[in-house]
Amino acid sequence: MTPLSASTFEPRIVPLGDCALTVEFGRSIDPQTHALVLGFASALDAMANNGLLDGVVEWVPAFCSVTVHFDPALADGERLANELSILARKGARASAVGCRWHIPVCFDEEFAPDLAELAAAKNLRPEDVIELMTSTVFTVYMLGFLPGFPYLGGLPAALDMPRLATPRTLVPARSIAVTGSMCAAYPWASPGGWRLLGRTPVRLFDPGNTRRPALLAPGDEVIWRPIERSHYETIEAECAEGSFNVSTLLASGGRA
Repeated sequence: MTPLSASTFEPRIVPLGDCALTVEFGRSIDPQTHALVLGFASALDAMANNGLLDGVVEWVPAFCSVTVHFDPALADGERLANELSILARKGARASAVGCRWHIPVCFDEEFAPDLAELAAAKNLRPEDVIELMTSTVFTVYMLGFLPGFPYLGGLPAALDMPRLATPRTLVPARSIAVTGSMCAAYPWASPGGWRLLGRTPVRLFDPGNTRRPALLAPGDEVIWRPIERSHYETIEAECAEGSFNVSTLLASGGRA
């Protein structure tokens, strides 16, 4: 069966318990559907800033949908569903949403235990895999699984690999990983079955930053910038002592 794309899928509202509504824009992970997701989230931002979302607590964008959480004591669910349906059918698309980040990654063998195996499986050299990873502009589709864990679209088809048959019980924090058509970065140490190709010294989630604890957000773009082990250790130390300025990772003249 062919997945429904944004051009053929009619937005629909799906209740999620008694205090949340999920607005679906499609069933396939693609830039067109995600543009509708980001456009809808931006429209909600504008409504909230104008005081037009009384009772709405927050909204969470995902690959193909946005879930709107509300307080049932302050907002009528049926009325809210109707308002969201009308807004979704306007088809607003996102424009200039998010930041473009150049995030350093070290591809040292210790940090990239699956690099050689993936390269061999694809008849590539490890250097070719690194070149593909660092010449690609990835897009953050959503955060999930762990606080600040970004799911990144745009992985070159040449690097498409299934998950590990046996997941690792511990993936080091800040590991850069791939599986299928997706790339991701682990903010925290955790179990995981994605293939590890490198590691960034930059903190991906800072609970002390109350304004933006997660470094990346849906709609952001990421370019991995290769660095040597010595540079990695310098940045890691600066991050640990709190002296590293993450704004230096934003593209010059980029979107912020």
